[in-house]
Amino acid sequence: MESKSEWGSGVWAHLTTVRQRSPLVQCITNFVSMDLVANTLLSAGASPAMVHSVVEIPDFTPHVHALCVNVGTLTPDWLPSMKAAAELASKLGKPWVLDPAAVSCSRFRLKACLELVELKPTVIKGNGSEIIALSSASTGQTKGADSSHESTDAIEAAKSLALSSGAVVAVSGAVDIVTDGKRVIGVRNGTKMMQKITATGCSLAGLIAAFLAIDSLQPLEATVSAMSVFGIAGELGEAMSKGPASLRMHLIDSLYGLDETTVLNRVNITRLG
Repeated sequence: MESKSEWGSGVWAHLTTVRQRSPLVQCITNFVSMDLVANTLLSAGASPAMVHSVVEIPDFTPHVHALCVNVGTLTPDWLPSMKAAAELASKLGKPWVLDPAAVSCSRFRLKACLELVELKPTVIKGNGSEIIALSSASTGQTKGADSSHESTDAIEAAKSLALSSGAVVAVSGAVDIVTDGKRVIGVRNGTKMMQKITATGCSLAGLIAAFLAIDSLQPLEATVSAMSVFGIAGELGEAMSKGPASLRMHLIDSLYGLDETTVLNRVNITRLG
């Protein structure tokens, strides 16, 4: 799958399958993002479940099709739920996504994310700074969940993390990077204004989980498709918006209404290595 038409056909096939199957995606995500993550999944055709209590994990997680773990508002109370769900998902062969939000801002957060990586996520999705910090297992200068690195600055760190963890690594940025440690794919869909809406990155992680749910055997391709679809929805949304608040609304509407012609015309995916 190399040409624009081949990538476009794959992206549309993935989105169509999500809409047909409506996979159940468990999201243990942060307080800031729950609303947008859930609405992103619903508008894409998936079924979100914001179940995070550790006492419910043994009963609920075996029934989901994918799991998304985001550490944005991490506390010691939430970490056992995240680890229990991730461990169960891995044991049962269910795909799961780790979003190590602001991983470098504290030793507690870094340690928690490293422990979660050991539980074998299918995909690790972060911005350039998060992927560099997680790959090097180091805290340091941080802007919280904002990146101080371009996604392309993190290509080598992403490849290294992919090889050491066994996960596909996705780096969001002006050019989204997706790698399995060998192949490197660039996704040039999306708009800069999306960075002005809180939880767009968290929502993308949830969408990746939904796409993995319907194509877990091709995690790199499923991740690329999710990133392209979300980016295209952002492009369409921005064309109708006056600023970040209206973009948030139009982003959800555009994702809901995406059609085949629009996807095939707008997909912008290239192999970088």
